Amino acid sequence: MTQYDYDLFVIGAGSGGVRAARMARQYGAARVAIAEEYRVGGTCVIRGCVPKKFLVYASEFAKTFKLAESYGWSVGKPTFDWEKLIAAKDAEIDRLSGIYWRNLSNSGVEIIEDRAVFEDAHTLRLVKSGKTITAGKILVATGGTPFAPTDIEGHEMGVSSNEAFHLETLPKHVVIAGGGYIACEFAQIFAGMGSQVCQVYRGDTVLRGFDDDVRSHVHEELVRSGVRVITHAVFEKITDLGDGMKRVQLSNGSHVDADMVMYAIGRDPHVVGLGLDKAGVELDGKGAIKVDAFSQTSVGHIYAVGDVTNRVNLTPVAIREGAAFAATVFGGNPTAYDHNDIASAVFTQPPVGSVGLSEADARKAFAQVDIYKTSFRPMKISLTNDASRMLMKLVVDGETDRVLGVHIVGPDAPEMIQMAAIAVKAGLTKAQFDMTCAVHPTSAEELVTMKEKWSPPELKAAE
Repeated sequence: MTQYDYDLFVIGAGSGGVRAARMARQYGAARVAIAEEYRVGGTCVIRGCVPKKFLVYASEFAKTFKLAESYGWSVGKPTFDWEKLIAAKDAEIDRLSGIYWRNLSNSGVEIIEDRAVFEDAHTLRLVKSGKTITAGKILVATGGTPFAPTDIEGHEMGVSSNEAFHLETLPKHVVIAGGGYIACEFAQIFAGMGSQVCQVYRGDTVLRGFDDDVRSHVHEELVRSGVRVITHAVFEKITDLGDGMKRVQLSNGSHVDADMVMYAIGRDPHVVGLGLDKAGVELDGKGAIKVDAFSQTSVGHIYAVGDVTNRVNLTPVAIREGAAFAATVFGGNPTAYDHNDIASAVFTQPPVGSVGLSEADARKAFAQVDIYKTSFRPMKISLTNDASRMLMKLVVDGETDRVLGVHIVGPDAPEMIQMAAIAVKAGLTKAQFDMTCAVHPTSAEELVTMKEKWSPPELKAAE
C-alpha cells in the first residue's frame, strides 16, 4: 500500500472540519491533521454567528430600557460604549477558539497554522512553511467568504461583515447593500445602538427565499425600528467626501451619505487559490465544490463539507455533514445527511424562525395546501406603546394534514422553531398539533390553537 504522511488531512478548522477531524480520530484514523490559515473556529465562531449574536444582544437593550419604564422601572439615560462591547466580544471569541483548539489537540489531531493548497490529488503544500505533505483522504472545509463587488467605482471604501466586527468606533451613519439575513441583522444591530441606518436592496422585499408573509413582516419591522429601506436600487458609485464621510450613488438617481458603507450581498465558496484544478476537483456553476450525497467530490478520496459546497449554508449543517463524512469514510457506516426540513433563524428584531416549506413552494408541490396564520401583539409589550407584532404561520398539506412548514416572526422565534422542527421532521399532522395542550400564557401556544384556515383574497372572492 502507498504510504502517506496522513490518513486524513482537513483544510479548514471551522465547525465542519473540526467535527470531521475529531470523529475520524475516534473511529481509529491514526494520523489526522487539520490546517487553518487564520484562527481555529471558522466563520461561525470567529466572524459569524457567535460574535454577531453578541452584537444583537447588545443592540436589543436600548428597546428593553424603554419597555422597562412601562413596567414601573425608572432608569437614567443609558449610555453605550462600543469599545467595551468589542473588547468583551473579542475576549469571548478568544476563549471559544481556545476550546476548539484544546478539543482538537486532546483528540490527537495535529493542528497546522498554515494555508494548505493542492499540488496534486494527494499532495498539499503549506504556503508559509513551503513544506509539502501527502494524505490518503483529504477533506476540504474552507467555508465561505463575503462577496464584495469590484465593478463599482470606489468599492474599496466599503467593508464586509468581517470588518464590521472590528470597527474602532460605532459609525454614526451606515448604508448597507443587501436584503438577506446578514444585511437585515446588521441594519438593526446598528440602528439599535443609535446609528442612522439605510439599507439598499435590489428586490422589492427583503429576505428572498423565505415565506412571503415572513418577508413582509420583517420589512415592516425594519422600518418600524428606524431603518430606512430603499428597494429596487443598487450601489453605482462611492465617493470620498472627506472627514470620514462617503457618498453612495444609487441606481435610482438618489444618493446616501454615510461614514460606513457595508456590503452584505452574499457569500461565495472559499475556493480561490486552493489549487483544486490541480487535484481534478470539479466546481459547479457558482464556484462551489460539487459533491454527492456522501460529500464525495469528483475525485474519489477527496471530500468537502460545509459552505464550500453551497448546499445548506448553516453551521449545524456543516457539523452534521462533517460527522456523516467521518462515519462514512472511517466508521464503516455510509451516512448521507438529510438536508430536508432544516430549521433556520434570522436574528432580526424581532427574530425569525422557519422550518419546512414556504406557502409558495408548498403550492407548487402539493395539490391542496391549507394555511393557518395569526398576527398579534405579544403580551410582553401590551403595557407599552410598542406597535410591533408577532406572526405565526402553519403550512399544511390539505390532503394528508401533514404540517409542511412553520414560520414565526417575533420574540423567541428561534427558540420555538427548534422544537417545531422536530414535529415537522417527524411528519406530524395539524390534528396532532391541535391535540397538544397549550402552555398559557405564552406566545408559543398559538402554534397549537390556530383553527381557522386562511385563504388568499382572490380565493375568497371566487368562493
